[in-house]
Amino acid sequence: MKKRNKKNLNFIIYFFFILFYFSYTLADENIYFLSLKNSKVNLRQGPSFNYPIKLIYKKKYLPVIILEKSDTWRKIKDFEKNSGWIHISQLSKKKSALNIKDISILYKNSTIYSKPVAKIESGRLVLIKKCKVSWCNVSSSKYKGWILKKYLWGKTN
Repeated sequence: MKKRNKKNLNFIIYFFFILFYFSYTLADENIYFLSLKNSKVNLRQGPSFNYPIKLIYKKKYLPVIILEKSDTWRKIKDFEKNSGWIHISQLSKKKSALNIKDISILYKNSTIYSKPVAKIESGRLVLIKKCKVSWCNVSSSKYKGWILKKYLWGKTN
């Protein structure tokens, strides 16, 4: 009788592990990054033009996390943890990110042994061309090169 109870307990633990694993991965798929399409974008308190403006973004291509959807509105969160609603006409699929390290080095190639191109300060916006496992090819102002992906906020994969 003890072996049967142990098997049942193992089955229940395994079942809940699988259940929580899939619910966690499915929840993650609904969260993704987009960027702001224009130099002036209103963040509203709710999903309609009738809601008051919470704040105004003035940085084109600023990356934001999409948290929820409501018809033609998206609930977003920015780098500073501000959240609210933006109309989809104000969002772009252009890939961008912010440097989150005090100072990051932009390299000519995707290795730390490559020639340094520029220093990128914290909060600097970069446009992403493509990413590898650990590196992203980016441009910022007149500089182009590779930066370690772990220093970027706005890139998930």
